[in-house]
Amino acid sequence: MNLGILIITFLGVNFDFFFMLLFLLKKYRVSQVIIGYLIGVVILLTASYSIGVVLASFLPEWILGILGVLPIYMAIHDNDEERDNDSKKSPIVTVLLIYLSVCAGCVLAIFLPVMVGESFNNFLIALLIIALLTIVIVFIVKLVADMRVVTGLMDRYGEVLMKICYVIIGLYVFWDSGLISHLITFF
Repeated sequence: MNLGILIITFLGVNFDFFFMLLFLLKKYRVSQVIIGYLIGVVILLTASYSIGVVLASFLPEWILGILGVLPIYMAIHDNDEERDNDSKKSPIVTVLLIYLSVCAGCVLAIFLPVMVGESFNNFLIALLIIALLTIVIVFIVKLVADMRVVTGLMDRYGEVLMKICYVIIGLYVFWDSGLISHLITFF
């Protein structure tokens, strides 16, 4: 197992989520974001390892594009006035769902070939390295989010930017997965 390839792969497929971390860290505690993100990472890496080639042969990538509905749904149903109801929503589950909707297709598509054929010990090493990298990334993004310029922008435009970002990511997931072209061909 090439650890350099593993780390570069993780950074590459999670790059778009780093931007979303700015919004999530503004809204939730660091520990909640880390836990939600880690659960998502463990789910996707475990799926990549355990399902491997079977998933790729039964579920074409365009089907994973349906996950693009989740960030669009969150943008539409994230009511600014419902601050009192935020206590009913689990921040950890929210972070997990956002991570899965933003990164599931890419992580599965890219990590499948990286994890296929690896031993269980190599899988555990990869999981540990990626988990540590996940925690470091959250703290780095938190440092950026705490910068005065970023904080000012987030205070002033954060909610609107977050909704726009959700919609763009949802549309990107649709497009990147081939779902749109598949639907066009179907009709």
